[in-house]
Amino acid sequence: MPAKIGKFLRIFFGCHARPERSFFFRGKQFPICARCTGELIGMIAGIPIAIFVGVPKWYIMILMMVPMLFDGFLQLLTAYESGNIRRLLTGILFGIAFIYALIYFHRFCVWVAGQIWLHLGADPEQLEKVLDAWT
Repeated sequence: MPAKIGKFLRIFFGCHARPERSFFFRGKQFPICARCTGELIGMIAGIPIAIFVGVPKWYIMILMMVPMLFDGFLQLLTAYESGNIRRLLTGILFGIAFIYALIYFHRFCVWVAGQIWLHLGADPEQLEKVLDAWT
């Protein structure tokens, strides 16, 4: 993997890339840690999952984020040290949920735009047709 992509990934994820918390392939360290690798895999997988399976209720999305947050804060605040497989799996769940969160954010922005147009005097029936195409 080119060095520029690795540097971009570390910046994008805010990753520490500590060797003891990273995977290695053929003796070379991944550019991001196990948790960030999981998040990246989850984000990539989350797009087709959202397209073909759909987006779950918002509380399911939150529940998918909880394991990584719990594991990360438990490590930060105690002497507990999770393994790379756990970091990877919780990162994957979080990454998929992050894609869902982006979809919810998009829907919210479209709704806000619709409300603004309604207050500016747009025809509600026409606006509904346009908004349905965007959500």
